[in-house]
Amino acid sequence: MLANPSSCSSLFKTPCYSLTLTLTPSNCPRRLLTRKKSRLRSLLLSSSSHIFLPTKTFLGATIRAGAAFQEHQALDSDSDSDSDSDFSPRPYSIKIPVGDRHILVETGHIGRQASGAVTVTDGETIVYTSVCMADVPSEPSDFFPLFVNYQERFSAAGRTSGGFFKREGRTKDHEVLICRLIDRPLRPTILKGFNHETQILSWVLSYDGLHSPDSLAVTAAGIALALSEVPNSKAVAGVRIGLVGDKYIVNPTSKEMEESELDLLLAGTDNAILMIEGYCNFLPEEKLLQAVEVGQDAVRAICNEVEALVKKCGKPKMLDAIKLPPPELYKHVEEIAGDELVKILQIRNKIPRRKALTSLEEKVLTILTENGYVETDTVSGAAETLPDLFEDEDEDEEVVVDGEVDEGDFHIKPNSRKSTPLLFSEVDVKLVFKEVTSKFLRKRIVEGGRRSDGRALDEIRPINSRCGLLPRAHGSALFTRGETQSLAVITLGDRQMAQRIDNLEGADELKRFYLQYSFPPSSVGEVGRIGAPTRREIGHGVLAERALEPVLPSEDDFPYTIRVESTITESNGSSSMASVCGGCLALQDAGVPIKCSIAGIAMGMVLDTQELGGDGTPLILSDILGSEDASGDMDFKVAGNEEGVTAFQMDIKVGGITLPIMRKALLQARDGRKHILAEMLKCSPPPLKRLSKYAPLIYIMKVKPEKVNAIIGSGGKKVKSIIEETGVEAIDTQDDGIVKITARDLSSLEKSKAIISNLTMVPTVGDIYRNCEIKSIAPYGVFVEIAPGREGLCHISELTSNWLAKAEDAVKVGDRIDVKLIEVNDKGQLRLSRRVLLPNTEPDSSTKDIVASQKAPGKGSAKKVVNVPKDGLAEKNIEQLGDKISTPNSESAPESNPSEDDAQLPQKKFIRRLVSPARDRPDTNKDKSKSNSKAVSSVSSKDENSLVNGEAKIG
Repeated sequence: MLANPSSCSSLFKTPCYSLTLTLTPSNCPRRLLTRKKSRLRSLLLSSSSHIFLPTKTFLGATIRAGAAFQEHQALDSDSDSDSDSDFSPRPYSIKIPVGDRHILVETGHIGRQASGAVTVTDGETIVYTSVCMADVPSEPSDFFPLFVNYQERFSAAGRTSGGFFKREGRTKDHEVLICRLIDRPLRPTILKGFNHETQILSWVLSYDGLHSPDSLAVTAAGIALALSEVPNSKAVAGVRIGLVGDKYIVNPTSKEMEESELDLLLAGTDNAILMIEGYCNFLPEEKLLQAVEVGQDAVRAICNEVEALVKKCGKPKMLDAIKLPPPELYKHVEEIAGDELVKILQIRNKIPRRKALTSLEEKVLTILTENGYVETDTVSGAAETLPDLFEDEDEDEEVVVDGEVDEGDFHIKPNSRKSTPLLFSEVDVKLVFKEVTSKFLRKRIVEGGRRSDGRALDEIRPINSRCGLLPRAHGSALFTRGETQSLAVITLGDRQMAQRIDNLEGADELKRFYLQYSFPPSSVGEVGRIGAPTRREIGHGVLAERALEPVLPSEDDFPYTIRVESTITESNGSSSMASVCGGCLALQDAGVPIKCSIAGIAMGMVLDTQELGGDGTPLILSDILGSEDASGDMDFKVAGNEEGVTAFQMDIKVGGITLPIMRKALLQARDGRKHILAEMLKCSPPPLKRLSKYAPLIYIMKVKPEKVNAIIGSGGKKVKSIIEETGVEAIDTQDDGIVKITARDLSSLEKSKAIISNLTMVPTVGDIYRNCEIKSIAPYGVFVEIAPGREGLCHISELTSNWLAKAEDAVKVGDRIDVKLIEVNDKGQLRLSRRVLLPNTEPDSSTKDIVASQKAPGKGSAKKVVNVPKDGLAEKNIEQLGDKISTPNSESAPESNPSEDDAQLPQKKFIRRLVSPARDRPDTNKDKSKSNSKAVSSVSSKDENSLVNGEAKIG
């Protein structure tokens, strides 16, 4: 390691070190080894070869200040002897109690070449996690180069992917969420100044369907990192907490989670909380704090066991690889930029403040460079000087550079020169400037009690919202809070629009509600790549989605699939919570009958106030800005209403926080939500709270389950033909007899409804069918289609009141006649009569018996009439028979009582869903509701082609 690493790049300007470079045939340039009879070549090939050169890393050779390396042959022999004994770690396994059971942690069995590798088992669920790091450090940055990949292998559940590609490929959204759950608690524990790229890989190797692998993956990653050489402060573990009744359960099973009111995943160390994320159904803050306390106790127990395991088989930490900027640089930056920083941090708008900070950073860098404190690009010239030492082809010539010749080994010792100022890299200057800026920002908050935009600690930025700004969208809202703005758009559709999810459970999951979050670079005034959603976008979208999910109506009450798009058009902190507020307004504008309004807020914190001139009490900030998020110690997002919480997410950027601090943040967040909800009520223009005229119509009807196949047909031919014939968008059938028809207009919906009703109806003796087409003629009668696909026989004796030699004498194929159903035999075959509907006819005895059986004593006959127009579709309505239809006993039959006859009508089997807002919104537009009722009810009774005296029964 360099004795003075800050000046290593100025190679020949300040050659004030005596260094030893060990060159071996494996790392020396080819041209040095190919020179014949070269003395230098013979020295390189000897067992001990040392060349004293200025500070430089040359072709992989290691330079050490003030000491020479041992001979390369001795090093090789030592490394060979040690490799066999130290390479393979010893196997260890421990059982750790978690909740009502134990998890098994094993290391040294799998992945022995990784820096750290473990398998964690819970039940029959096994997660394998490895940690590796790069040999060479990357360029210093304010963001640690940590990469996390989590994958659920379908083989873990004994199946393969349901898609075309059977190999696991692109990371799925829920896998991205677990990657974030692993990354967020581990990142703050890695010591600052360690710049080696680190990769954490996690696989689910076995899944039993009961024990969730996500919390195991967090714990496995924390254990693997603790066992590895990566320098971290403490071991990390994670658990899931459920709430069933009044009992908190640690790592509940999937069956227990089905009854749980809470889904909380917590990660931390033995004494602090690092990350929480969870979803609940309006859970009060106190119950949430109790769940966090239970989770922290479980995490503490795991971490204590892990610490004991690390002492047994953990690898030494690479503390010597930590490189921090020199302390002197902080002093220089504060002296140059201190006064201007105070003024710049008072600028309220984000873009002018960012430009002023960029300009000041360049000024600091320029001043330090002019004063000789920043190293310049002189390395390129030095790089050419080193090979020039060996350019001369003369075999016996010795090279001397500013020194003397020793006839032993080939030494080059530069003369000492006058010392120069300490040199800093440009990267260090920028890192220090950012840290100094954060320090001044935090100091302003602690000392003055005011933030960059002049607000108090618990003050919310101005809020403005409007709805209905996109006329063709089903619902839209623009929510603005300060310099953060979200454009939320709602799209309603049928079941086919639902999101399909392929998971380890084996059955494809359908999501009827999903929120997609988009964060374009223009939202922060920058230029960037536009492509697939980033992990941050996926995580923010799911957080907002889970926050809104508890207020949605059930599928029975609102059968639509709902898609929410949240595009961030401006961003200066808390854009995910702006998506919650904007999405809630857009749902109301689309006419979705939500249970109540939801708002979200992001909280921040300045933890250590004593070093900044405060009394040591942590300060909680409401509705944080982007700069307060970056410079603060916490990002705590909370969504819900006045009564409780629906979603929350907390990330800690320091060693962790305690429960009292979290309690204070939750209570302050509740006050902020109340203020935001009150401001959302002032939305202008307000949400319409009714379905858009451009939204699709969905009609729900119930048929007998055994009739579903009649709708689908062989290979789906029948349902496809109905869709093609009527022009509806989709017809969705379920095994329990629920049929959903989705259409863009009322006419196509009515056509498909009539066809399905006729296909599934159960004919009743006495029903009258009008305008029915004769499909074929037989010697004994004609076959009449009373409904699409349903035919009955009208015997030749039932065609007319007169005797016929053959049916063709009275009718022909294609004629339309009125018929009455007079019999249904055991095989379900229908017997029809035209003669009984003709005037001045006397029914035979069999017909009299049938008619008499349909009448109650002393009451009129209640018959059903179905009119079938030329297009083959039956339109129905309820009317009294009265004198409109003459029957053989119409004169002697007593006049029917409408109310009594209605009581004899069969039960209607239609399930009519009129989409309307919730009951707590009396200002719902009634006209629109009436028009919607036409889309889900029968045709008006004024229509001439109507069903007389009832509807045909839908089976």
